[in-house]
Amino acid sequence: MGAGHPECPERLDAIHNRMLITGLADVLDQREAPAAALADIELAHDRWYVASLRGMSERIAEEKAAGGPAHAQVDPDTAMNVWTWTAALHAAGAALSATDAVIAGELENAFCAVRPPGHHATHAKSMGFCFFNNVAVAAKYALKRHNLKRVAVIDFDVHHGNGTEDILAGDERALMCSFFQSPFYPYSGERDPAANMCNVPVAAYTRGMDIREIVDLVWMPRLEAFKPEMIFISAGFDSHRDDEMGQLGLVEADFAWITARIKDVARRFSKGRIVSCLEGGYAMTPLALSVEAHLRALADL
Repeated sequence: MGAGHPECPERLDAIHNRMLITGLADVLDQREAPAAALADIELAHDRWYVASLRGMSERIAEEKAAGGPAHAQVDPDTAMNVWTWTAALHAAGAALSATDAVIAGELENAFCAVRPPGHHATHAKSMGFCFFNNVAVAAKYALKRHNLKRVAVIDFDVHHGNGTEDILAGDERALMCSFFQSPFYPYSGERDPAANMCNVPVAAYTRGMDIREIVDLVWMPRLEAFKPEMIFISAGFDSHRDDEMGQLGLVEADFAWITARIKDVARRFSKGRIVSCLEGGYAMTPLALSVEAHLRALADL
């Protein structure tokens, strides 16, 4: 997104390097992400919006070839370059491919280390570093293409997943549970717009033990009553205490604990089926350590 932007390629490098150092790369099944089909992306996004992003990508390429700028601003925080369209297709494709593999029983669960993130992308708008809502696309795909009856989305990013809410609110086949710092960008989520939303705004500097109480007392009863057939996770690690993007107080052990609680629900109701997608996390060392903790919990390592 340009020099100095927090949503940078080094994020995935940090995760990959940590996997190599710890040996996780040797014991986990790693797969390259295919590009998503536009028809599948349009399960969650307006087709004119998708077409406009494609058109913008082509225009950037033409202008760059003519000596113009390499980036175009979508909003004050979000920029596109000539590769963004392709990267966004593969980010959504990772979530869809993981969904296929988990439902087929090839994998019990999967983590998609993808950029750009997705949970701020609404039905018809890109924002907050996001273009396609990877988790919402995958959730709609599981319902439509695999005929699941109930899916849950868990979001533990420091920011409210307003885009996921916009796409899923009112769809009784989906339940979304989240916590997030409030008041904070994108300044939404204070009220649940539909019965299938379970938003828990928390104050800045809320620590892990308080978050664990929210998970146990608020999320768990809703998830157990809903009995999801599959669980999707918007895994945002910018809620880590050392990530300056926000002011929440989680540490690696909290992400591992939350993941274990989600796994418990998945084992009981979802045949263990979980697909997790990277959202935020912009401090490289905390991001890498937190993803490691998340992966170890997912893989029972």
